[in-house]
Amino acid sequence: MAFVKKLAFNLFAWGIVLAVAFPLFWMLVTSVKPAFELFRRPPTMLPETWTFEHYLHLIERTNFLTYFRNSVILSTTTTFVVVAIGTLGAYSLVRFRFRGRESLAFMVLFTYLLPSVVLIIPLYLLLVQIGLANNIFSLVIAYTTFALPYALWLLRSFMAGIPEDLESAALVDGASRMGAFVDVILPQLLPGIISTALFTFILSWNEYLYALVLVNSDDARPLTTGVMNMLVSSFNIEWSLLMAASVMMSVPLIIIFAFLQSYLTRGFGAGGVKG
Repeated sequence: MAFVKKLAFNLFAWGIVLAVAFPLFWMLVTSVKPAFELFRRPPTMLPETWTFEHYLHLIERTNFLTYFRNSVILSTTTTFVVVAIGTLGAYSLVRFRFRGRESLAFMVLFTYLLPSVVLIIPLYLLLVQIGLANNIFSLVIAYTTFALPYALWLLRSFMAGIPEDLESAALVDGASRMGAFVDVILPQLLPGIISTALFTFILSWNEYLYALVLVNSDDARPLTTGVMNMLVSSFNIEWSLLMAASVMMSVPLIIIFAFLQSYLTRGFGAGGVKG
């Protein structure tokens, strides 16, 4: 009976894995199929003729590399800003005692629960007034507004798990507050920083709504809006190029998950821990 239950569970689990993985497999296969094979009936699981012309077309004849560069700059900059501010903010919420500290922490988390569309128009008007609209750095500011609250709450949970005695011992030994923070707190907080950075990078890499509204210049578009604007129209969809672009867009995230997935899982678990 136990063997049957285990077999049923394994079949169910593998069924879910295959259901999730099949779209990725089909995306990869479609990207290396010649155009005449895309709409063949019945469809072929594997291409009869393998081709990489769609990838070469993207790189040589479109602005894909420009969009890719913009996404790298945007996601990296946003991650750095969010982690830097979030680390200092989490430290102040955990180590310093002041009135309304817990209420402030919950208010920060509440801002993360607000729908993104609520903030778009006020944020756009603000960026126009200060002269930062329609460029990559306007998106850095926008992405920081919705990534920072969760990052701050996540880092706060990690910070609360670091014994205060370690920092107190460093202060007794003559270290300054900043020295104790750098030499004692940051090494202990490294798993939380990595998981927060991963969360922020993935969120920035995949974001579409803010990029669509705040940036209209083709030179400043990230991958999400640039690829859609380039390959999808009311009259035609370039399926081969779209699948090739999707594969190339997924490569950085696949690499991140392959090497750092344990930190991301640990971060999601820590987000539910009361600090």
